[in-house]
Amino acid sequence: MKVTALANSNIALIKYWGRRDDQLVLPANSSISFTMDEQLSTKTTVEFANGLVSDDVCLDGRKATEKEYSRVVSFLGLVRAKTGIKTKAKVVSQNTFPKSAGLASSASGFAALAAASSKAAGLNLNEKELSMLARLGSGSASRSVFGGCVEWHAGKKKDGSDCYAEQISPPGKWRDLRNIIAISSMEEKHIGSSAAMAVTSKTSSFYSARLKSVGKRLAEMRNAVRKRDFETMVPIIMRESDSMHAAMLDSWPPVVYLNETSFRIMREVLAFNQSQGKYAAAYTFDAGPNAHVYTTAKYAEGIKRMLSELPGVMKIMECKIGEGIKFSEEHLF
Repeated sequence: MKVTALANSNIALIKYWGRRDDQLVLPANSSISFTMDEQLSTKTTVEFANGLVSDDVCLDGRKATEKEYSRVVSFLGLVRAKTGIKTKAKVVSQNTFPKSAGLASSASGFAALAAASSKAAGLNLNEKELSMLARLGSGSASRSVFGGCVEWHAGKKKDGSDCYAEQISPPGKWRDLRNIIAISSMEEKHIGSSAAMAVTSKTSSFYSARLKSVGKRLAEMRNAVRKRDFETMVPIIMRESDSMHAAMLDSWPPVVYLNETSFRIMREVLAFNQSQGKYAAAYTFDAGPNAHVYTTAKYAEGIKRMLSELPGVMKIMECKIGEGIKFSEEHLF
């Protein structure tokens, strides 16, 4: 059976950075994110076919690289193990945005792969089960199963049975929210997120302090989300982003994702808030230099105008809050 699934990327407010178990992809702390709209999405078609002698993987119109192929095949192995099938699969996947540039392509990619491959293999997983499966491909993919605002619970059990994501606020409650993305680099990041997390957790003297403080920010963010209190969310979002990147910079060797344009954007967002006399916009950066500026529809044009005038900003996108996993009959092959 041929199955096509679509998943959107998510951008974290409270970050996932570090693991308590690498093999099961169990995070060191819980996290909260917003799922974006279809501008940041992955569409994936999977079919387990008897005629194949090996898995066939095509990403963005080309054969997968050795590294990409290995990750996809390892994930397909997990799906096969759940069903007992040994059939090889054909996988064709298409992103609407550049991968490995700090725009969370692995989140949408593995969420879509989890949905399409599990259904193609005959599994009928509920959202919680799908979230737990997607997590094994990429931690943040567990959140992209859902739309709106999502919390990924770190859990405490060694087997990961309490580690899954769930929606804490539906997208319909955030129609006024915008993520203005300022792209300052299309290049693939120099070090992958998993490797960077390992370096940070092992060598940064700030890391343990970050884990202690992130619990407080998590509770504050969850409370603000439930009240739809964006102004309260703004400083928490920025301080959380700063905390993660400070721990990276304190690592050895230092993990540096931000560039000169990133820091310029940070300064300008703070100045914008000061000019408005309130918290109107919040910057946040994932594992990459590209800025995500959360704001409301009222200030979106002002933020875009400000960003467009900054040296180093190559492209600006305006995203709304999006939905979770969807299935389609329009297959990629």
